[in-house]
Formats: sequence, C-alpha cells, structure tokens
Amino acid sequence: MKPFRERNPIPIAVGGLLAIALLLLGSFNLDKIPLPIFGRTTAYQAAFTNAAGIARENEVRVAGVRVGSVTGVSLDVPGKQVLVKFQVDQGIDLGEETKAAIKLKTLLGTKYLELTPAGTGRLAKGDTIPLARTTVPFQIYDAFNQLSATIDQVDTKKLALALDTLADTFRDSKGNARSALTGLSALSRTISSRDAQLAELLAGTKKVTAALAARDSELTKLIGDADLVMQVVLARRQAISALLNDTSRLATQLTSLVRANRAQLDPLLDNLHSVVGVLKSNLGNLDKAVASLGPFARYTANATGNGTWLDVYSENLVVSDQLLCALGAC
Repeated sequence: MKPFRERNPIPIAVGGLLAIALLLLGSFNLDKIPLPIFGRTTAYQAAFTNAAGIARENEVRVAGVRVGSVTGVSLDVPGKQVLVKFQVDQGIDLGEETKAAIKLKTLLGTKYLELTPAGTGRLAKGDTIPLARTTVPFQIYDAFNQLSATIDQVDTKKLALALDTLADTFRDSKGNARSALTGLSALSRTISSRDAQLAELLAGTKKVTAALAARDSELTKLIGDADLVMQVVLARRQAISALLNDTSRLATQLTSLVRANRAQLDPLLDNLHSVVGVLKSNLGNLDKAVASLGPFARYTANATGNGTWLDVYSENLVVSDQLLCALGAC
C-alpha cells in the first residue's frame, strides 16, 4: 500500500472538496433530513376553498411562533377543494377541533399557515382539517390585477355608444326610467372621455405593484428595523423613567437628611465660608509657594535618591582630612 504522501494529490483534493460541499449542504438542511437525530415532525393537511397564494416552504405558526412548514399544495378535484400539506414539530399539541387559516405575512403577498389549537384529545398524524374549520384571506392584490385585466378588455367607446343609444331609445319615457337613463348616458360619456387617463392610471398601478413585489425583502427588513427601533426607544424610555424616579427618591432622602442635621450643618457651613475667605485672601502667596515647591522637590529628590546618604556639592569649600576621617569618610 502506497504511503499517503506518494499518492496522486488531485483525486485527494477533489474528494476533499466534495466532502466539504456535502457537509455544508447537510448543515444548511438539517431540518429536511429524515433522521431522528435531526429532529422529528408530524405531518397533517388542511382543506381550503382555494390556495390563496400559499406555497411550499411557507411557515406554519401557532400563536405567532414558527412550528413547522408547508410541504405541498395539491388540488382535490372530486372534493372541489385545495389540500395544503404541512408538518409541525413534535411536542406541539393540536386538539381535534384545531382550526387553520392562511394569513398575510407581508404587505406584498407572502403567506403563512396559522394554526389555532382547539378541542380535546389530539389531532392524529395525517388527519385533515376540514373546510368548516379553515379560512382564506381576501386577496386585494389579485382583485386589482383582475380589475386591470378586465378594464383593458373593455372598449369604452363602444360602451358609451351603446349607452347613448339606449338613452335615445328611452328619451320619450317618463318618470324615473328617463332620469336613470339620462344619468347613465352622462356617466358613459364621462367614462369615455377619461379613457386615456383611466388606462394610464391602471398602468401606473401595475407598475407600482410590480415595484413593491420586487422590493419585498427590503420592505420586510424595513418593517423589522422599524420594530427594532421602537423596541430600543421603549427600552430607553423605561431606563430614563427609572433614572428620574431614582433621582426623585434621592432628592427626597437628601432633603430629609439636611432637615435632620440642620443644627450641625449651619456652623459647619459658616466655618467653611471663613476658611474659603482666608484662602482667597492668600491666593497670591499660595501661587508662589506652589511655584517654589516644584524646584525644591526636584533638587531634594536628586540629593537623596542615590542611597541612604545626602549628595551635597559646595564650591570653594575646603574640608581637612582629619575632619573627613572623623566623619568616617576615610
């Protein structure tokens, strides 16, 4: 068997890169690996009148907390319903009367499945929540898109001509019918005269909705950041409120302390006033003393800093040898 260092390094490098790639792929998809060590889930499904924009990988929430995800959406033709399959983490108790609702997660159409546990017992694995206990949201975005498509297909000029003809036919009619048709004719002429503006408005609406849809992630992050800012402001508000309350209590305690020791504080303050007056009258002398203290301290440190003796230098001073020996310097 060849030693490791004598083998071809290219297959070893390729194998190592593949192993690292598989390891990274597995680490980012631990919840999707069907092994008990990576967590277990329980599968259910719910019946809805329509899909309402729910899609695979959308969140499943209970009381606003994510507990699972949608695994699939299929059409049940015989039952005239849409089946939404989902899975939730084990340990989530769902009663026999649990309700399900498709709700709007963001302003731009992202959905999630909201579960409301109810009833006694426990929802069995694989059970279906029936139509009677499910709801779907109102799709205003789809309604606008359908309105735009419908308006685009309407020939407003022909519609106005038809309404004018109808009004002329009933021109000699009396009573409420004539008034209604006259108003209808005026309405048709108004719509016809604003055909270009109406088309431009609807085109602009499509552009706005498309732009918002393209900026879904940015708007979601913006809303999240705004919520974070409000939380920080609220936290700072509580801190400031606590600081003011503590300051108020401190002031109250200081007031009580001063009142209780008023007899001792008055003479103390009088003496302090006298001392400050004396210091103020001698401020010039104090300045000179401080200015002279610096050189004195420096020379003193130089003379005594070399040992337990005193270094002194005196110019033109002659000391006899007998005196030095008497002082112990020989």
